[in-house]
Amino acid sequence: MNFQSFIKPKNKLVMGLVVAGAAISVGTTFYGISQFGSLAKNAEPLPVETPPPRKITALGRLEPLGEVIRLGVSQALDGDRVAKLLVKEGDRVEAGQSIAILDAGDRLKSALDEAKEKVKVAEANLAKVKAGAKSGELAAQSATIGKLEAQLQGNREAQQATVDRLQAQWEGERKAQQATISRITAQWQGERKVQTATISRITAQWQGEKIAQTATINKLKAESTNAETEYLRHKELVTEGAISNSVMDSKRLSLETSRQELKEAEANLSRINSTAKQQLKEGEANLTRINSTAIQQLNEAEANLARINSTAIQQLVEAEATLKRIKNSGSEELKEAQATLDKIGEVRPVDLQAAQTEINSAIAQVNRAQTELNQAYIRTPHAGKILKIHTRAGEKISDNGIADVGKTQQMVVVAEVYQTDISKIKVGQKAGVTSQAFSGELPGTVKEIGLKVSKQNVFSNQPGENLDSRVVEVKIHLNPDASKQVAGLTNLQVQVAIKN
Repeated sequence: MNFQSFIKPKNKLVMGLVVAGAAISVGTTFYGISQFGSLAKNAEPLPVETPPPRKITALGRLEPLGEVIRLGVSQALDGDRVAKLLVKEGDRVEAGQSIAILDAGDRLKSALDEAKEKVKVAEANLAKVKAGAKSGELAAQSATIGKLEAQLQGNREAQQATVDRLQAQWEGERKAQQATISRITAQWQGERKVQTATISRITAQWQGEKIAQTATINKLKAESTNAETEYLRHKELVTEGAISNSVMDSKRLSLETSRQELKEAEANLSRINSTAKQQLKEGEANLTRINSTAIQQLNEAEANLARINSTAIQQLVEAEATLKRIKNSGSEELKEAQATLDKIGEVRPVDLQAAQTEINSAIAQVNRAQTELNQAYIRTPHAGKILKIHTRAGEKISDNGIADVGKTQQMVVVAEVYQTDISKIKVGQKAGVTSQAFSGELPGTVKEIGLKVSKQNVFSNQPGENLDSRVVEVKIHLNPDASKQVAGLTNLQVQVAIKN
């Protein structure tokens, strides 16, 4: 047996063991998978948990539908006392029912009786007027009226003539003064134009002479420069002996002459400028004097015009006031005379109308007295329950009025919902109301959502509570049974949970 034949049987054994182990592993895995599949088929599905509905919570208070009405008195009876109190706390009242009578009731009853007596007096006066009056003095009184009318007409015409004369005089003086102002203005404009033209002429003449003299100076400067150049050139020639001294003297004389002419020309330019500036200064001074004089004359003329207007207006006001006084005094005298004529005349519809007016006035006083008497009886505006009595019999009416009335048959919860939650609130949502003052949860329905964000008024008094929260009032109506249960708990603080 060689080494190779010994190795081969051992390899076959090892390979067999490996194959057997792999088969057992695959079988075990397949069995496990089949068992897990059968278990999965027989297993029941796990239940899915549904989250509870969300709720918006808030603090609130109970109050009757339509809020609590505080019964007080009119301003005219403010400070009066309650003579008789007709209800007690917890009583149910009907609309228009009297709950209290004030001390002023007796006094106002007397005033009503007095007003009724005045009606009787006015009716008696009407009967007297209907009986007739005197008729003998009508002609004399009519003549007096005619005389007064003629006198009034004469005085009125005379004063009207005075008013017309003052108006005409004012118009004439005003036109004359306005003409003076126009003349001064025209004269000022003419003198100002002439002087302005003079200033322009002097300025133009100055500019022309200055330009001409400047040209002369420039020419002389050029000639002086040439003369100096010639002088310097001949000076070198003299040194070399090329020319005589007499020629040199001639060139020196030409240079000095040109320099002297240039100096004279510059002096002339300075004189031209000085003369022109002096003339312009005098021209502008004349223009200033013309303007100043004209402005002063215009101011004086306008002041005279203002004085004329003021004096004329004052005279006219006084004259018109006198005319008005004449008319008024004459009218009063005529009214008195006409009244006397009416008094002594026969019975006329106007007399009957005056007497009837007195009756109507007396009846109006009766109605007013009846209204004031009604104010002494304090009545409820609508049906409800007396929640609180603030003033009792014999007491002066307090600042809180006499009593509070509310429609407790329908109670409302005013919930203060945080402004961050108000978008989740809708009309018709259901709500639950709880409190330590009653057992269980009262059902309600959202009926109204406020339109204004305000500061929180109801607090839980818990440590760390935000006392400056911003809330919106949401009104929740309780059902009849719940309203009946809390009818006596107005202003009770409650907890509200609104189902979202």
